[in-house]
This record gives sequence, C-alpha cells and structure tokens, in this order.
Amino acid sequence: MTHNTPLSRRPLLHLADARRPLMTLAQLRAQGVSAARADRQCRPGGPWQRLLPNVVLLHPGPPTSEERLHAVLLYAARERPAGPAGVPVQPGAEDAPEPGYAEAMITGLAALTLHGFHSAPPLPSLEAIDVLVPRMRRLRSTGCARIVRTAALPCPEQVTGVPVAPVARALADAVAESADAGAVRRLLTEAVRGGHCEPAAVVRELNRARLLVRPHVRDAADSLVAEGRSLAEQRLYRMVREHGLPDPVWNVDLRLPGGPHLGSLDAYWPEQAVALELDTRAHRREDDAVRAEYARRREHLERLGITVVHITPRGLRESAEQQAAVVRTALMTAADREPAAYVVVLPR
Repeated sequence: MTHNTPLSRRPLLHLADARRPLMTLAQLRAQGVSAARADRQCRPGGPWQRLLPNVVLLHPGPPTSEERLHAVLLYAARERPAGPAGVPVQPGAEDAPEPGYAEAMITGLAALTLHGFHSAPPLPSLEAIDVLVPRMRRLRSTGCARIVRTAALPCPEQVTGVPVAPVARALADAVAESADAGAVRRLLTEAVRGGHCEPAAVVRELNRARLLVRPHVRDAADSLVAEGRSLAEQRLYRMVREHGLPDPVWNVDLRLPGGPHLGSLDAYWPEQAVALELDTRAHRREDDAVRAEYARRREHLERLGITVVHITPRGLRESAEQQAAVVRTALMTAADREPAAYVVVLPR
C-alpha cells in the first residue's frame, strides 16, 4: 500500500449528507475518495459534478447561488491541510466550524449584492462571480469564477458566512468591469445614500484602481462627492439641533479686517471664536497640495485664537453625540482662553 492508496472503499452516502455539499479533491482524498473514483462519480448522469477545477458538487442538478459562491471560494482559496474545515458537516451539527478560505474573498457585483445593494443584480443572474486574490497567486478565470488580483488583500467582512471585500473595494472592482455609465452612477449613489461607506473611501479605491481616467467614472465620482457633502451637512444641522448646541452662523468666510481671506467654514460661533470644519474631501492623488493648504489655514486660525473643531462625515453618521460633546466642550472653555483676534465674518 502506498500513501496514495484510498483508505477504504466505504459508501459515499455520508458525503452527500454534508450541510454544504462541496469539496475539493484534496478534501475528498482525506475522506478516502481517490481522484479516479471522484472522476467516475462526476461522469455525465452521475451523482456528482465538477463545478470548477478541483471543486466537486456532491449532488446532481443546478447549484444554488450559495453553492456557486462557496465553489468559487474553494477554487480560489489557498489549499489548507485537511482538518476540521475539510471534514463534511453532518446534519444537525449546527455548531460545526465554517470552512476557511485563505487568501480569497468575494468582490465586485456579487459582493455588493451580499452587502445589500438593491442596484446590484441578484446572484442567480450573474454569469461570473468575482473573487479577490493576491497578485502572485497562480490562478486563471474559469467557469463561474473570475479572478481579480490585488497587491494587498483588504480585511474581509463576513456576510452570511461568506468572506466579502469591503464595500469601497467591491465597488471599485464592479466599476472596473462596467462600461454602463448609468449602472456605475446607480451603484455609487446607493453606496452613499444607503450609508454603506463614505465617498472619500470610494474615491480612494477608484483612484488606486486608476478608474478616474474614465470620463463616466470621474463624472459619477464627482456626483458622489457632492451628494456625500449634502448628506453630511444635513447630519451636521441635525446634530446641532438635536443635541442642544447654540445656533452658529452657517457657511461663512473669515477675513482679517482689510486683510486676506482666512478660510471658509461650515459653522462658526463668533462669541466663543469656535470654528467647525466638515471634512468631505475625496483625497484624490492630486490633493497633496490641497491638504497642505488645508493644514496651513487651520494652523493660521488657531494662531489667531480661533478654536477649530474638525468633524468627518463618518463621525457624524456613527457618533453624532460624541461629536456634539466635542463642540460643546470647545464652546464652554472659550472663556478660559485668551481673546481671539478680531475677524470679519461674511456669507460664503
């Protein structure tokens, strides 16, 4: 007997009872099923079928959407030694571990559907499912698996037991495959309106993927940033109102008397010399000079005795109460500071 000899010729019914009837050839081998026997089971009219290279579906008939997702992950994941994850789960073993998928996660339209995007197509309608893997992996797109490569894998999010790329990365991968300007705009708009992620994160991913050179993507990204700005301003107004902050003057420019422009502010409390800036910048590659100017302007205001409170859209969305507490503290401590320089406040 050699180490390649199957351990037994036991019946295969125990495999067909698995909660997730998908296994790789290596996992089948660990169960005592040789490659030759697996091939016989996968012949036309047989009880099994080979969905993807090295991936076997242990029942006849069309695979479900869930089975297609896991088949793609099994195909793309780096093979691990057989162990608890490679042993089929018997019915009733609800606490059994989910299989691990090393260095692979669902991305693109399938990921957006899993994240709950209404503008993404339903899983059964997708001919190919995008799967994100490290750039150096030796894999090719085949069947329902479309390989997407990256220099650095993001941390996946678990959605219904499936490792899924974060929304911003999944959006970029979906946009990369689409020439439909309307579809791109709908996806980006839903990302912001649905609260899935911030515009800045999306633009960073689009820029990293060099997609902003495409006119329809650039136009959609500009609309995304504008819509994100509008939503953030609405949350800012709500924060001031619901948390009992004194009313500021909204959207103003500051100038020194007879002097230069000091900057534009989203809110300003003149009596306390407290300024609020809402950072909705998209952080594109060409923004290095803009960021430097932004920091220089903020330092200038602080040298004049004006306290600058910096708030992000994400902070407003996820922790408005904490952001309100920061503003309230700045207003309450104004009396303890040196009087600020006199400035002219103008409508923006």
